[in-house]
Amino acid sequence: MNKPGNSSNNVNNVIIAGGGTAGWMAAAALSRLIGKSVNVTLVESKDIGIVGVGEATIPPIRTFHKLLGIDEKAFMRATNATFKLGIEFANWREPDYAYIHSFGVTGRECWAGEFHHFWMRAQQEGLGSAFGDYCFELKAAQQYKFGMSERMPINFAYHFDAVAYGKFLRQFAEKLGVTHVEGDIDKVNVNVTSGDIESLTLKDGRNLAGDLFIDCTGFKGLLIEQALHTGYENWSHWLPCDRAVAMQTESVEAPAPFTRSVAHEAGWRWQIPLQNRVGNGLVYCSRYMSDEQAKQTLMDQVTGNPINDPRVIQFTPGKRRLGWNKNCVALGLASGFIEPLESTSIHLIMTGIIRLLRLFPFDGVTQSAIDEYNNKYNSEMAAILDFIVMHYKVTNRDDSLFWQHCQRMAIPDSLTHKINLFKETGRVFLDDGDIFRVDSWTQVMLGQGLMPEQYHRVADEMSIEELTRFINGLHQHVSQQVQALPAHGDFLKQYLGM
Repeated sequence: MNKPGNSSNNVNNVIIAGGGTAGWMAAAALSRLIGKSVNVTLVESKDIGIVGVGEATIPPIRTFHKLLGIDEKAFMRATNATFKLGIEFANWREPDYAYIHSFGVTGRECWAGEFHHFWMRAQQEGLGSAFGDYCFELKAAQQYKFGMSERMPINFAYHFDAVAYGKFLRQFAEKLGVTHVEGDIDKVNVNVTSGDIESLTLKDGRNLAGDLFIDCTGFKGLLIEQALHTGYENWSHWLPCDRAVAMQTESVEAPAPFTRSVAHEAGWRWQIPLQNRVGNGLVYCSRYMSDEQAKQTLMDQVTGNPINDPRVIQFTPGKRRLGWNKNCVALGLASGFIEPLESTSIHLIMTGIIRLLRLFPFDGVTQSAIDEYNNKYNSEMAAILDFIVMHYKVTNRDDSLFWQHCQRMAIPDSLTHKINLFKETGRVFLDDGDIFRVDSWTQVMLGQGLMPEQYHRVADEMSIEELTRFINGLHQHVSQQVQALPAHGDFLKQYLGM
């Protein structure tokens, strides 16, 4: 049954091509938030495998879930989720050195300068301790603790099983009226005059006509690329890693409330703890490590018995030239892939969906809406690119050909400016599309070994006595908060009634 609408240009029928995390997130959001105005159909092949390695997220996913009215406990039980307070980066700055990029706020800032300016002055005066000691979430992560209360707010995200998440959202969306079609797409039918997609023909002859199409067909971009020839910006010159090997192992310890990222001679390795298992992967550059070497390296370094065989995933880092082209919006891997280092993949699906909803073309697709969507998409991708490349560029490592290449490689001008600004002045200013806050940039740049040459002199406005009280008071407050938290594993069991 068609929803209200009296113009031939109206968008009444939305067709989502592809399931997985991207497809079912889109279906759930559209049906929940504008389901009275549009019909939503999702078509997927039961034979196509889901990449499904994106098991770590960043905090805005909680806002997305609240918007959809998703019950946190039901979601966590269904996806074997654990809490995530940040990412531990080991061997990135140099071998045998580790730091945590947490989701928390470090210290307390003032109008002119962030906390690290006061911390740097304290360090010069021989006061205080490590930068991370002033962040509640970071210290909780280090001590494997977690808890939630109104008295003690904590900023967190989740680790979860991405395949189970897709199934959970499918049930959620189908209850809201999404039509689920199983079938292989044989042909994408494009109007020769307008260039818009008119329908999808399935291999069994069925035809699915729509007004707006969402491409969630993964790297191949069946609609956005193969039908509309949108084009792809290859970012391999900035992001050298182009392969990943993924496998799951049995848990051998209580789940940590953080993701582990361990650098190796040709890239890095992830470790993501779920309730029932651990997700593992090795990201690498195929110029410096073969697939067989990568598999062996991963198998040698994981803990716990393997649940499945390691599988190789090839990717080209970059983005589509347009995230929205004609009457087609690409989400997930179909829109591009930077790499999984800072858990941005699921976040980018979410921001793409929210941006589409805010610009939704109920009365017909307009070029101004397309342009606005793409402007925001471009700025967001560019800001994430800078943040990811910074991990590879700002490092003391030169102990392998890969790391020597990273030291020599050209980087975006915008990142060069950010690095120089922090090094010379200690300042961080965010771009329009930056999803990472000043706290994130500061934690990672300091963690990677970039120490500013000066601090903002507003920190000198404090007397030594005031600075000592300020620094010590913050440290004591964080320590007391962390001390009051239960162990992460214990809180999970109690919270989820396991």
